[in-house]
Amino acid sequence: MSEGKIVGREELRERVNMWRRAGDRVVLANGNFDLLHVGHVRYLRGAKELGGKLIVAINSDESVRALKGEGRPVMPAEERAEIVAALADVDAVVVFSELDVRALIREIRPDIQAKGTDYTADSVPERDAVAEYGGRVAIVGDPKKHSTSEILRTRLAARRP
Repeated sequence: MSEGKIVGREELRERVNMWRRAGDRVVLANGNFDLLHVGHVRYLRGAKELGGKLIVAINSDESVRALKGEGRPVMPAEERAEIVAALADVDAVVVFSELDVRALIREIRPDIQAKGTDYTADSVPERDAVAEYGGRVAIVGDPKKHSTSEILRTRLAARRP
C-alpha cells in the first residue's frame, strides 16, 4: 500500500536512520511530478538501480507555482505523492516546500542524489549541499524528451476547440 510510503520529514529521518543501521544505501530523487509520464518513470527506475532505498521528494503546490507559474501544478501535492508512492521502485515519498532540496539533503544526507538527464553533474543546483558531507550526484534516466510543460503546451493545447 502506497500510503505508508508517504511520510513527513520527521518520520523520513527516522526511516533513513533505520535503513542506514540495516546497511542500506539511501538515494534521493526529487521533482514536481505533475502529470506523471514515462520520463518520470525512467528517471525513478534509474535512481532505484543505483541501489538501496529510494526517497522521492516532491515539490509542494506553492513551490511548483513559484517555479512553473500560474496554472501549475495541475494536480495537488497529495495526489502527486500518492501516484509516485504507488510505484514499485519508490520506498518513501516526502513533500517539501522549499524551491530546491538543499535543506532536505542536509537533513537526511543521502548517499546519492539522483537527477535527471536535463542536468549534468556540474549543473545540479544542490551539488554543493551533497558535496558538504561527501555524498555524490548521479545523472539517471533517459534523454530529456519528456516534459509535463511540453505535454501541456503541445498535446493538451492542441485538443482544445
